[in-house]
Amino acid sequence: MIKIGVLALQGAVREHINSLQAPGVEVVIVKKVEQLEYLDGLVLPGGESTAMRRLIDKYHFFDPLKEFSKAGKPMFGTCAGLILMAKKLVGEDAGHLDIIDMEVERNAFGRQRESFEAELMVNGIGDDIMALFIRAPLIKRVGSDVEIISKYNGEIVAVRQNQFLACSFHPELTKDTRFHQYFVDIVKETKAKCLNT
Repeated sequence: MIKIGVLALQGAVREHINSLQAPGVEVVIVKKVEQLEYLDGLVLPGGESTAMRRLIDKYHFFDPLKEFSKAGKPMFGTCAGLILMAKKLVGEDAGHLDIIDMEVERNAFGRQRESFEAELMVNGIGDDIMALFIRAPLIKRVGSDVEIISKYNGEIVAVRQNQFLACSFHPELTKDTRFHQYFVDIVKETKAKCLNT
């Protein structure tokens, strides 16, 4: 059994929990820092990244989240969660949690009314993944260790760096759970490696 948490400060928490339901997976709503200690993986959901950062600071999650990533535990960020994981943000001096070596531009696909759905090819997952873009960020640049797993119109919209996964869109708002199953597999592989070392 693996235990995956969804950070429940803001955003589409319930939708991620539903998408993570799978045999051998216990899903936890994370509202307290102490819960991180018992998790094998963590989802940072979409929402509003500035508000989420304020809540991360208010409830003292910042250092524990950094420690969680440095411990090598898998993390998956969608939309605002991706922004929180970026090393650098366009037009700002620094990123937030600095987990994935990428530079991200907020709201690069337009405002709420310009939201759209698209079918994407995602390496390792499938060539018909439905993706919902809502005020979506864009990944402008990635480091050499970052694998680009999906593009939309030539722009980077999903990446993986070792056990860290991030996408600009919202797979949790569709009925397709393959993206979440991919993350579950990363968590299982990472835990198995830890047990064998």
